[in-house]
Amino acid sequence: MTDVPPATTHHRYLIVGAGPAGLQLSYYLQQTGSDYLTLERSDAPGEFFRRFPRHRGLISLNKVHTVSADPETRLRWDWNSLLHEPFELPFSDYSREYYPSADDLVRYLADFARHHRLAIRYGVGVERIEKTDDGFVVSAGDQTYSCECLVVATGWGRPNIPDVTGIEHAVGYEAMSTDPADYAGHRVLILGKGNSAFETASAILGHASMVHLASPRPMRLAWNTKHPGDVRGHHGAVLDSYQFKTLHSVLDCVVDEIRPVGDRYEVHLTYTHADGETAVMEYESVLRCTGFAMDTSIFGASASPKLVPSGRMPATDPDWQSVDVDGLYFAGTVAQDRDFKKASSAFIDGFRYNLRTLTALLRERYEAAPLGFDKVSADADSLTRAVLDRVNWSSALWTQFEFLVDALVVDQATGHVRHYHDLPEDYAVRRFGSESHYYTFGLRWGRDEYPDVFSIERHPQPDRASESAFIHPVVRRYRGGELVEELHLLEDLLAEWRRPDRHVQPLLRFFAADLHR
Repeated sequence: MTDVPPATTHHRYLIVGAGPAGLQLSYYLQQTGSDYLTLERSDAPGEFFRRFPRHRGLISLNKVHTVSADPETRLRWDWNSLLHEPFELPFSDYSREYYPSADDLVRYLADFARHHRLAIRYGVGVERIEKTDDGFVVSAGDQTYSCECLVVATGWGRPNIPDVTGIEHAVGYEAMSTDPADYAGHRVLILGKGNSAFETASAILGHASMVHLASPRPMRLAWNTKHPGDVRGHHGAVLDSYQFKTLHSVLDCVVDEIRPVGDRYEVHLTYTHADGETAVMEYESVLRCTGFAMDTSIFGASASPKLVPSGRMPATDPDWQSVDVDGLYFAGTVAQDRDFKKASSAFIDGFRYNLRTLTALLRERYEAAPLGFDKVSADADSLTRAVLDRVNWSSALWTQFEFLVDALVVDQATGHVRHYHDLPEDYAVRRFGSESHYYTFGLRWGRDEYPDVFSIERHPQPDRASESAFIHPVVRRYRGGELVEELHLLEDLLAEWRRPDRHVQPLLRFFAADLHR
């Protein structure tokens, strides 16, 4: 442990980073009157989005026109706004484009911080974080800060560089030219098959003579996985070009070596699904688009968190706390390991809800503020109304499907049910594991493998609701930590779960039969 040096500025909470996650958490702590300070190395919020994505087009949707006038429901299709009340700064005031520009997001974040007068100290580059007996010490040049609780919201800090012989000859996404003319007539190899790789390929498709995207595993298409971080449909021109024999290709292969030869590169490949076939290909340009990782250089030995196996982000408990450093929490895109490649914790539209919940959990631990809940009568009618009201209205359950849930904890002694909102399901099970009778409910997709996701045979009978492929409500009954029963409600094209025969009556019967077991 490290002793706190003299003349140190102390706060209960320190947030490192004023990107979207840092701003959202700052807002919530400020609304509750908590003692916090946010440190940002740049001179304004949202530094990452001043540089990325390189071609400036966001993949986060900005659906301005919806059939609902309710602000909460509209947030289901507004992937860029931060949460605040009253909702005076919708992102739609900054862009009307379905795929907006990153420049608009930068303007929005600066206005959000200014409008709410958030306690952010700019120009403070954190150099070292150390654990102490009662919290943390944060060093930034000649300034020192201490806190009881530290929340790291720095986002991605460094490129993720694969272990490939000759990788130093590839130009990184962070440094490559974004002028398509610079690739005119080139044979271009793009390492990676994520959205940054497809963004790059889309930009140069009409200029390069040949574009190959390469990685060992097959690409993951978002319309198959339901994960917004996988390859999105608006990059379809690259896939068209591949299938229509234009020499643009998507390769499943291991890149064994990149070797400069004169004014080009020889790239040695081993194909993944071709009985060990190898090839040597020639390219004029090799670009590295293999994503990012968290910069861990700011952590001293006493505060260094355990990372997930890939080393790209921290390993966290269900409350977003480091698994091995007490009091160290993570926020935003670096806090996605609990729902990696499932829900939307990597994106604004997901982590804005996580941070609302995190604020409540932090205040419970550090300020003795009890976690809030509603009281509901322990009868089938009341519970059915509570469930259907939430799944038809909540933007948190919609966006954070299969991750955030509501919990209904039955108290037989009082005849009431405690209704908690927006908890990670694994956190709810851990927290209520001593209870003999509780439920979680949220929204889930059907996860069966379909040969064609656009041609699914449907079975719209209530007793076959578990076969629903579209997003739909799921209620789970737990006894302690054991899942003992599960009810699916039928999918609905407009996501309106109110039909008496399909939704109301099945849920009523479920609760009526289960409550008194």
